Amino acid sequence: MIKLDRLTKIFAMRGANKVVVKDLTAVFPSGKSVALLGRNGAGKSTLLRLISGSLRPSSGRVLSTGTISYPVGFSGSFHPQLTGAQNTRFVARIYGVDTDELVDYVRDFAELGPHFYMPVRTYSSGMKSRLSFGVSMGIPFDTYLVDEVTSVGDGAFRAKSVAVFDDRRARAGAIVVTHSPPMVKRMCDMAVVLENGKVVFYDDIDAALEHHEENMQKPRPK
Repeated sequence: MIKLDRLTKIFAMRGANKVVVKDLTAVFPSGKSVALLGRNGAGKSTLLRLISGSLRPSSGRVLSTGTISYPVGFSGSFHPQLTGAQNTRFVARIYGVDTDELVDYVRDFAELGPHFYMPVRTYSSGMKSRLSFGVSMGIPFDTYLVDEVTSVGDGAFRAKSVAVFDDRRARAGAIVVTHSPPMVKRMCDMAVVLENGKVVFYDDIDAALEHHEENMQKPRPK
């Protein structure tokens, strides 16, 4: 279970304040795969980072009864001067898992070849995503945070990534950001629509997608 308790995040931008979420209280149930829907700029990735603890809220707090992954697809946690292997070992030590086992898993899964032993600063965005996804899937979290799993690699690699993610979801929950309605219907049990710093929960995936589509047709909030 993940509980957002009066969560607020405000960024100062060009002399004005941008409110991402304001006084948000919500509960993500254990063992459920939840789609996080919202237009570009609504704050989906920021909310994932707040839930993971990689970004501090302006006020409020995030409470959890289990372990939470960092947002897969967000590679900001990797040190650019370290190699993929060194970053993997560092993450393994942070989460208390066997370093050699995680390195072996990520090396095989991410398919980076010799680049796995090169500095992350030399990676393309796709290579960083492969490394991020591999590291996260190699650690047994209670809740996985995933930002656009379908954007990782080519078709064959995406299929492999989805298959691994399906296996993890059989034993854990997830919060998934994706712009693909078919992927939402395939991977998620319920959905949340984020708009103007507020969320609406839906047990009915179709109703959530309809709400999201209605928001997409409206002018962007200022």
